Amino acid sequence: MLPRVQIFADMHCVTRWSRLGNLWEGVSSEALLSRAGVRAEARFVITHGYDEGFTTNLPLEAFRAEDVLLADTHDDEPISLEHGGPLRLIVPKLYAWKSAKWIRTLELVETDRAGYWEEGGYHMVGDPWNEERFSGLAS
Repeated sequence: MLPRVQIFADMHCVTRWSRLGNLWEGVSSEALLSRAGVRAEARFVITHGYDEGFTTNLPLEAFRAEDVLLADTHDDEPISLEHGGPLRLIVPKLYAWKSAKWIRTLELVETDRAGYWEEGGYHMVGDPWNEERFSGLAS
């Protein structure tokens, strides 16, 4: 069994809302990677959801941040299906679309690939503090 961790973090949506002070619990991305192993050429993570065709991309460095986890609990309750349960990726330092819902597979790749929202014009990174909402468009 993998060790469980808790993080206290805000969540920011590209549509300009934020939910402050969330308590998330699950398995840290680093614990998962340590167990699975990472090939030297891996530079990005492609997250695949159970919803047909949904993927999102993350730089491996962002995925390895100490506050990133695969969460099954939010504010001491199981994550509801509506909000991505039973397992949701939580990446607090990036916009919420990078915190993919209904996680099915994590793929480590050498070359970055646009995911579902990124193919639709969303930014490849999605840092809220840098206003990285849309690629090549005014935010």
